[in-house]
Amino acid sequence: MTIQEVWEAVKEWIFTQGYKIVVALLIWFISFKIVNAVTRKFEKSASLKKHDKTIVRTLLYVLRVGLKIVIMVCLVGYVGIDTSGLSALVASLGVTVGLALNGALGNLAGGMLIILTRPFRLDDYIEAMGYSGTVEAINLTNTKLCTPDNKVVYLPNGSLSSASIVNYSEKDIRRVDNTFEIAKDADVEKAKQILHEIASNHELVLKNPEPYVRITAHNVNSTGLTLRVWVNNQDYWTVNADVLESVKTAFDQNGIVMPIQQVDVKVNQK
Repeated sequence: MTIQEVWEAVKEWIFTQGYKIVVALLIWFISFKIVNAVTRKFEKSASLKKHDKTIVRTLLYVLRVGLKIVIMVCLVGYVGIDTSGLSALVASLGVTVGLALNGALGNLAGGMLIILTRPFRLDDYIEAMGYSGTVEAINLTNTKLCTPDNKVVYLPNGSLSSASIVNYSEKDIRRVDNTFEIAKDADVEKAKQILHEIASNHELVLKNPEPYVRITAHNVNSTGLTLRVWVNNQDYWTVNADVLESVKTAFDQNGIVMPIQQVDVKVNQK
């Protein structure tokens, strides 16, 4: 083959197929820029309107990746490459990757489920999978908790989405329950009066529902008194500690003692 024949073949390829590659590359570059710019604009707009950042970022990420995949498939078909074989290859790769990343995909699906169903939100205090703490981040594959002693725990969303979750922050008010054991011969009515006064005089205890003080147990050498008060969610631990300290002081001042544990030992002499 002469140089002239090679040049003619190259020119024919350029005018039949080559220009399509150039056009495809230009479209690829411009379209990807547009997709990135549009999604960033939507993200900034949603942030200014104070929408949920987790949902917005997740949906925009999925939209961005999906649009880019569609553009690439269309450009491959435009260039003239048979997309049927490519589709089969992508499908087989998808199955292989899916089997290899089964746990990761399960966590991803769990993250989407948590984002959609909203069993908890950022800054909520929850208990799940043996851990309790404040939710600092809800990522696609895991949820970040900060425990009361400042430890960071990452819970996999796949397991978390199907686990039992206790949300302590969802309701505005909570009930503080305390049970106090007093000696069997102690003045029960006096003890009930003390508990009621402590609850009624505490400024953080809500008046409605009103405090509850009743006998809830009769043991061999003690009587159980239960005090239940309602407080605003953020005041729970303050009121709980205040009640315990106040009851101990008041019981000591009024001669109401706790039961003494007795152990009877029998010695058999032969």
